[in-house]
Amino acid sequence: MATATYTVTGMTCEHCVASVKEEVGEIPGVTGVDVDLASGRLDVTSEGDVDRSAVESAVTEAGYQLS
Repeated sequence: MATATYTVTGMTCEHCVASVKEEVGEIPGVTGVDVDLASGRLDVTSEGDVDRSAVESAVTEAGYQLS
């Protein structure tokens, strides 16, 4: 198991959090996603290394940005 931490910008509500969780959770190999609205912290747990660009694409698809 590996955990990577990112910061997401642009989230303003729990719907934002749910959107990010859903999109990132669809990345192959991802086993867990935790998002903190107040800090923008995104923790991604996976079976192996998940490419940052895949996470960034998923966050962008949800309508937000990695900083």
